[in-house]
Amino acid sequence: MTHSPAEVAAMLVNLAVSKHRQRPLALFLKAFNAGVFVSFGGLMSLIVAGGSPTLASENPGLVKLLSGFVFPIGLVMIILQQQELLTSNMMVFPMALAKRAVPWWGLPRNWFIVFFGNLAGSLFVSLVLVRYSGVVSSEPYVSYIKAAVIARCINPSWAQVFLRGWGVIGSFASRSGQQGMTAKDVTSKVVAVWFPIWAFVACSFEHVVANMFLMPLGMSLGGGDLTVGQFIAKPIAYGNFVGKYDGSSCRRRTGGQALARRRA
Repeated sequence: MTHSPAEVAAMLVNLAVSKHRQRPLALFLKAFNAGVFVSFGGLMSLIVAGGSPTLASENPGLVKLLSGFVFPIGLVMIILQQQELLTSNMMVFPMALAKRAVPWWGLPRNWFIVFFGNLAGSLFVSLVLVRYSGVVSSEPYVSYIKAAVIARCINPSWAQVFLRGWGVIGSFASRSGQQGMTAKDVTSKVVAVWFPIWAFVACSFEHVVANMFLMPLGMSLGGGDLTVGQFIAKPIAYGNFVGKYDGSSCRRRTGGQALARRRA
């Protein structure tokens, strides 16, 4: 048994209301945890892809499938443990605003706190648990990480990065979260979330929080002389937002009749 689209839409709005009512410190700590979880998924993906140079040269598509398969563990942990991920909130808060369930200032407040919480958690894993522990500081991982930074953040144009950010959220990540809400049992939630996330990683789309882990790690290893300014200038977050807004609009149109008009 699953929830109907209308029920999922109402659940997403109510979820935004509960997020809005959280205290700032609790919100930040949950966002920190989410950054950690996404980073561990990214680390597993790096270990699979970076540790398979021979297979990658002979069958790069298979390596992408394998590295994409292990990445969703972080997103699954976030959903099951109800942590705070920026891109998830990019979907639910516009829905709640459209139904006047939260005040207008609740959106920038939530996104600001969650953004920096996700960033802090990602930097902690990237620069402390990974870089300074040396778990990927040898070959072939160093070369792979440097090449990944160049391929994902230096070589692509502004428009290409924006579209990659839009594609992942509009086509995959939004749908994975909605599918997870549709399921009623844990096993179904895991399966519903896993496959869309696997697909976007295998297709090389971009996720802003995942890059909060990868890009600082690459910069610490000297990848492509990427600077903080260049990383910030890349419109991954903007593309993610547009994709999430598109996903929330679609959900609002398909399930809006049953949305509870609640005010925080």
